[in-house]
Amino acid sequence: MPTVLQVYFPFNGPFGDEMEKMMATLAHSINEEPGLIWKIWTEDEESNQAGGVYLFQTRENAIAYREKHTARLKDMGVSEIEAQILTVNQALSSINNGPLR
Repeated sequence: MPTVLQVYFPFNGPFGDEMEKMMATLAHSINEEPGLIWKIWTEDEESNQAGGVYLFQTRENAIAYREKHTARLKDMGVSEIEAQILTVNQALSSINNGPLR
């Protein structure tokens, strides 16, 4: 069943185009994660936060990636990581054109 992983954390930048340059290699590597359907990158320079919304094929895929990504962020010195796993209601999401593929 499709599963969403929402992650956000304190981030002091860079943001925008500079973030894109800095994170492009990581972004490409995320495409290889087991069960990943898509990721939306998020950022808010005003509140110094970054994160992402991921759609995985299964809850197990999302849990495995959450553990990997949380460890990676901690290695980068990020300590206040919020990560939530939610099951997608496919029927209701389809009514609202949710991109489940």
